Amino acid sequence: QVQLVESGGGLVQAGGSLRLACAASGRTLSNYAMGWFRQAPGKEREFVAAITWSGGSTFYADSVKGRFTISRDNAKNTLYLQMNSLKPEDTAVYYCAARATRPGIVYRYTDDYRYWGQGTQVTVSS
Repeated sequence: QVQLVESGGGLVQAGGSLRLACAASGRTLSNYAMGWFRQAPGKEREFVAAITWSGGSTFYADSVKGRFTISRDNAKNTLYLQMNSLKPEDTAVYYCAARATRPGIVYRYTDDYRYWGQGTQVTVSS
């Protein structure tokens, strides 16, 4: 069993930055692919970014490419999302997710993931 807890959300002005963290417990994450998703009010949960278990490969949604960076520290059992040049349309609850996997694979669909955090609110004001 894996427990995930997100942190780092908050209120920021457009153009600002935030760094989200996702701390895992229960299992070491070194054999887990991980991802970030977000859900705005009235919308479906959408993919943001994903990373292989080694951290060697990443994948981003077009809407965040070049602005967001996903990374992980397996020694600290923590996943990160650095968000720069934030826009009001980035406002959402952000979730981290994990699943056991083979090396070199990223996943970008909600159904691919077994474990989810409770989410952290990110609000970008214009």
